[in-house]
Amino acid sequence: MNEILRRHSFSIAFLILVVGAIFIMPESGDGLERFSGFTMGTSYEIQLVAIPASTSREEISREVAQLLNELDRDVFSTYATDSELSRLNRLEAGIPFVASDHLINVLLLAKQIGEESNGAFDVSVGPLVNLWGFGPGEIEEAANIPGDAEITAALEKVGIENLLIDEARSELRKTSDIYVDLSGIAKGYAVDQIASLLHSHNVINYFIEVGGEIKVSGQKTNDLDWVPAIEAPRSDSLQVYEVLSNRGERIALAGSGDYRNFFESGGIRYSHEIDPRTGRPVTHNLAAAYVIDESAAVADAYATSFMILGLEQSRALSARNGIHAFLIYRLDNGEFDHYISPGFVPYVNN
Repeated sequence: MNEILRRHSFSIAFLILVVGAIFIMPESGDGLERFSGFTMGTSYEIQLVAIPASTSREEISREVAQLLNELDRDVFSTYATDSELSRLNRLEAGIPFVASDHLINVLLLAKQIGEESNGAFDVSVGPLVNLWGFGPGEIEEAANIPGDAEITAALEKVGIENLLIDEARSELRKTSDIYVDLSGIAKGYAVDQIASLLHSHNVINYFIEVGGEIKVSGQKTNDLDWVPAIEAPRSDSLQVYEVLSNRGERIALAGSGDYRNFFESGGIRYSHEIDPRTGRPVTHNLAAAYVIDESAAVADAYATSFMILGLEQSRALSARNGIHAFLIYRLDNGEFDHYISPGFVPYVNN
């Protein structure tokens, strides 16, 4: 399978204008039905085309809100004390926990991608994230960078292999005191669940976005494809790096990057991307990773994995598993270049 490397060279200003007109800020009266709200500590937006007469935008909007409230407050939230995940995290090791299908399915997928990424994706990395000052709330520059002893102690509480899943019994059991945070996969899973709900109403042309993770299907009005955009990995401005097209297909797109959440101390830049295998922030030159897949949850988790693995290991994993990836990396001169896997190429809107 031929690898494709190509230099980024086009007018950013022109692309911002194009994307602003046909995707980011659609014109009013364009025939799209829209609704939005808040969930999982972020926002969501739905755009629909050709809603069948058997249902309505109001009914679908209500069902989506109910679904997201269930997934967030009842299942995945680490803030709601009575959610399934919060109760699992409080539970002592060795005690069985009966879980919903939602939680079981997400944890099974998380463990699978954790194994495929050689441990780069680990939903129990929370203690290390907190140790480095990237936990809930505002990012605070650490007064003191964690020492080896602190990192070693935190690593003892990390390792998703210490969570046993009995799918037949819908039962979970921790073998050590780990803390699970599903923020790297739950939003993608929510997108997939919304898509299933829409299909149950025979809605096949749609745009779904939850916290930046998206899924699109079919076309907009006037036989136009959905046109998502990849953001340039810059912390100082919002710029479009590449424009995509779904080609009328049902695809999910998820991304991850190190250019928003970081701090500097002693002249060193510390990324919020913490490698669960070393306990330390990554130091490679991969700035952002985007993945296209049928499943937004899969795309979400792989994009996070790539930001831990770095450019070369991500390219290898992409080739090995047939993952459609777009990887933006920093050059020594401060500019960017990128790698596109063969499967991603058809969706680039040249």
